[in-house]
Amino acid sequence: METQNVNFYYGDNQVLKNITIKIPANRITAIIGPSGCGKSTFLRLFNRMNDILEGARLEGKVLIDGVDIYDDKAIDVAMLRRRVGMVFQRPNPFPMSIFDNVAYGPRIHGLHKKKNLKEIVENALRQAALWDEVKDKLYNSAMELSGGQQQRLCIARCLAVEPEVILMDEPASALDPISTLRIEELMQELKEKYTIVIVTHNMQEAARVSDYTGFIYRGELIEFAPTVDIFEHPQNKLTEEYITGRFG
Repeated sequence: METQNVNFYYGDNQVLKNITIKIPANRITAIIGPSGCGKSTFLRLFNRMNDILEGARLEGKVLIDGVDIYDDKAIDVAMLRRRVGMVFQRPNPFPMSIFDNVAYGPRIHGLHKKKNLKEIVENALRQAALWDEVKDKLYNSAMELSGGQQQRLCIARCLAVEPEVILMDEPASALDPISTLRIEELMQELKEKYTIVIVTHNMQEAARVSDYTGFIYRGELIEFAPTVDIFEHPQNKLTEEYITGRFG
């Protein structure tokens, strides 16, 4: 995935400024920066979730596999959002059973016509490291699960439609330390199959889980490099000041 000279606006307010970046496949890329700098807006470029906001306007290109995903002649937005799944800051399970949560996407996209639905659900729950905890209560309400389990259920729901990319917007910020660790371990396992982009305020989390890190400040991409270089040898003074806690 990549962006080329992307500027993004909400009405007259420019949120992203001339961002060019290449996101490596099958790696975890962390996007860091202070609140309000444009991180979540940047993340949502890749599944066009910003489209639903009034006054949203993009200049430049956002490419997946070389195809401009904002070219409506080339892209079906519903199929794009199947290819590029998203996990939000707070767990948002549907008010239905665990099974139906995971089966929802495959039913909508007709995947259950090609594969056994029970197998799809089990496989997604296994990938999300949740199967052993819920296999005997699949038809219980998802709302009965703990916060960490609900977030892994949301990841399973995302995986069930066989995406290529997983976007995560602060997926562990509302979780306790043990649940956070489970999510971080899960990300390491998932990158074998998926490209993952994560937005986080947590510097330690970015350092622990990501392979590459991009620092956004006031809508500009200040620096993008392997995570070890960003944290140990930042090239930009702003990056150094941010990761050492001098501002932000």
